[in-house]
Amino acid sequence: MINDKAILVGVDGSHASYKATWWAANYAKHAGLTLQIVCAYSLPSYAAVSFDATYTAMGDDNAAHSDAQEILSKAKAIADEQGVEAATLIVTGDPASVFVELSRNYNLIVIGNRGKGGLAERLLGTTSSSLPAYAYCPIVVVPYTDDDGNLMHLNNTITKVAVGSDESKWGLKALEIAASFADAWGAELDVISAVPRVQGIDGEEGVIESYREDLDVRLKPIIDAHPNLKVNKQVVPGSAVNALTQASWNHDVVVVGSRGRGGFTGLLLGSTSQGLLQHAVTPVYVVPRKYVEAAETRLDTVPSSPAEVPTKSLDEISGVEEIAVPTAEPEVAAKIEAKIDPDKQ
Repeated sequence: MINDKAILVGVDGSHASYKATWWAANYAKHAGLTLQIVCAYSLPSYAAVSFDATYTAMGDDNAAHSDAQEILSKAKAIADEQGVEAATLIVTGDPASVFVELSRNYNLIVIGNRGKGGLAERLLGTTSSSLPAYAYCPIVVVPYTDDDGNLMHLNNTITKVAVGSDESKWGLKALEIAASFADAWGAELDVISAVPRVQGIDGEEGVIESYREDLDVRLKPIIDAHPNLKVNKQVVPGSAVNALTQASWNHDVVVVGSRGRGGFTGLLLGSTSQGLLQHAVTPVYVVPRKYVEAAETRLDTVPSSPAEVPTKSLDEISGVEEIAVPTAEPEVAAKIEAKIDPDKQ
């Protein structure tokens, strides 16, 4: 199953991670892909809160392992409710490094955001080890609430996709992926190009017009490859992060490319006032630097899909255990879904 390049979703017992499971299962069903669910934990050297609300005694691996199995059981029930059969994994140790290695084997990794102290914080917390910067496959980060704590509704069908576009290798790959993603759903694609503010400079309109011309050039091969795709263009002044965060309010998915060291990753994961992942209210689909560079022999070549990234055997990845767990009862999934998205159709 691993070598079939399934979708992987990470869970930690938080409602945010169960919402990510729902999104991942819905997408897996639509795309005809298999789903794997992974629960990650590490044993503290002191008594501490583990997962969402339970306490693990110092060094109590049995209790933590049992908690992980229960969490996986609930997540399987959510996938099962959508008609998607899921396999399950347990990861011990540092989840960020293990997830980076696991990412070689998947089409997509999905994680939930807004889970305080949970898996998302450990995977998104630092630019030096963050999953969106260093994974070998694209990452989707699913929000749980907006900045005011309001639950965000997720649609079963994706009808509008936004993508941040620039001339970088990562931006071009993000545009290509966004077009394929939107076309597969029969959705519209809004391509957003942000122009740095040039206040006080004569000919500002000329700069914007130059960006429009560059955007037209980037879009031509996309339109040729997807003749039935409806593409809308936007050239906006100011911050790309602000424009994409605003776009998240009226799109089902926002797609971005990550340059890794510095660059757009700093904007994705940076300060609270700027971070797209912290403020987006719809899933953010990140094309990581490592994914673009994974199969490169020269700077002008990139893998056309995650299928081209060489896989790595689970036996070679320390701290990964494939485990079979029972699926929780349907009423368990129904209770969780009523909590995470009361407006779900």
